[in-house]
Amino acid sequence: MTGVRLLTVPTTGPDDTDALGTLSGNGFSADDVLAVVGKTEGNGCVNDFSRTLAAAAWEPRIGPDAVTVFSGGTEGVLAPHVNLLIADDTHDPRHDRGLVAAVGETPVIPPEDLGRVGQMEAVRDTVAKLVVDLGISADDVHLVLVKCPLLTSTDITGLRDRGIEPASGDTYESMARSRAASSLGIALSLGEIDEDTARAALAGQRTAWSNRASASSGAELNTCHVLVLGVSTEASNPLRALHTEMTDAYDLAALQKAADVVAQDGGRIRQLFVKAESDPSGTIRGLRHTMLTDSDINATRHARAAVGALTAAVKGDGAVYVSGGAEHQGRPGGGSVAVVYEVDPGPTAPSNRGADQ
Repeated sequence: MTGVRLLTVPTTGPDDTDALGTLSGNGFSADDVLAVVGKTEGNGCVNDFSRTLAAAAWEPRIGPDAVTVFSGGTEGVLAPHVNLLIADDTHDPRHDRGLVAAVGETPVIPPEDLGRVGQMEAVRDTVAKLVVDLGISADDVHLVLVKCPLLTSTDITGLRDRGIEPASGDTYESMARSRAASSLGIALSLGEIDEDTARAALAGQRTAWSNRASASSGAELNTCHVLVLGVSTEASNPLRALHTEMTDAYDLAALQKAADVVAQDGGRIRQLFVKAESDPSGTIRGLRHTMLTDSDINATRHARAAVGALTAAVKGDGAVYVSGGAEHQGRPGGGSVAVVYEVDPGPTAPSNRGADQ
């Protein structure tokens, strides 16, 4: 079990590591960092090298067991920033619970397994181990954040040279396939779906999702980096978390309801982790949208901008983690939502396992 602190720091560019100064100013060192989770100002697509630059800048500066998760795309009002999850097991007797975190990574995902059962099972097993390490139940988990690989043109050619057809011959589509396998692995690990449902959903034969899964893909890694956030009565710190979902890209009410839960607990929102996607039906509440048919701007970029504006309005600033492409991360057309918030010392409200309960 590892209690955590959260620092959110704006960045001037993908390679900006000045947040390390903020870290030391709060009495911590780079060795205390469990995860660096950031938004960078790339396009969020296959050739988004802002993620690669950010990972290259940060990874030599943090411990070997820490993970990075960089999501490209700060369209609209989204602001580039990093979130530092810092190990801090300080016991504050004024709090009867607190936020805990664990990080890890899967083995290397072979290109032939990407978007398939092999990747799904690798994520499932890694998440399960981290939940056990935290000493909490699956019900106490509010967010599983995964950064997963994609298929490059070289990967696709190499597979076909070996007589293996990849999960997708399109590099951009491979991002979605990777997110899907990772998200279903999360849902499996948390007991939200069974093996048959997961395999059928991966094959496109069933609908399944997790409101606690958040996956993004990129070319900057060949393993899956995994962060698990939960709340434990073995920790004593002022941070809490809850989870819910947006049912579609207009669902401001879901975010406001989550904010109301935080307020009722006497808390202040510190960060929102939200997934966004263009409704695959081509409509939202009966009205046609053109996000999927725009040849100039990728659908994930449209979705980030739209949902990012709602999320920023609820938090009160644009340094929010909104990630595009929500395959099996919330219901189709919607997206998973996790809120990390801070409470003052004193009596606490009953544990909230989700704003939708």
